[in-house]
Amino acid sequence: MERTEPLVVETDSIENAVLDAARNWKILPEDVQVRILEEGKRFLGFFARKTRVELFPSGDLEILKAKSVLSGILQQMGMDVEVRMGEEEVLNITGADAGIVIGRYGETLKALEYLLNLIYREGRPSRPIRLDSDGYRERREENLKRIALASAREALRRRRPVTMEPMTSWERRVVHLALKDHLEVDTRSVGDEPQRRVVIWPRSGSRQKNRLN
Repeated sequence: MERTEPLVVETDSIENAVLDAARNWKILPEDVQVRILEEGKRFLGFFARKTRVELFPSGDLEILKAKSVLSGILQQMGMDVEVRMGEEEVLNITGADAGIVIGRYGETLKALEYLLNLIYREGRPSRPIRLDSDGYRERREENLKRIALASAREALRRRRPVTMEPMTSWERRVVHLALKDHLEVDTRSVGDEPQRRVVIWPRSGSRQKNRLN
């Protein structure tokens, strides 16, 4: 998680302080947390002493920046959805149009995920930003496991490598893990993003170890 120094400010308005912090960090105001250090005091209707507060992001700053950008993109698309932080820092899209955001075969969701990772890859080189919409990831994971096993059977039947469709890093990892204990096939990721894909081949043809990337 990216470490961000909290902001300590004295203010007449906590709401304005939150808005300023959100602009400074390029995140949504809802993702700014506040801790009151010292209550302000009023005298004759005016603040004799301002409120002293500490402000800090509610999570990983790069993820929260991506959440803000994604929310803006979806708003511009006219989607009736909300973006929330899910488990394992997955940005989860919910709402009436969540299914539309997924797109045909998940292509719209993948495109959004790819775009965000292009923008923020320098801040998170080893941890890609992941998106979900209306429980799509769970359904996709189960489907990928079935496809991986079917592709392994095909590789054994044909006695030649089987190349799968281009996948995101998360999808490739699901395939690698689904077959990592398979006794008769090996897997490897090949190619460059966004066309990187998994190749499965009979173990008799190669002794390469699974590569989870």
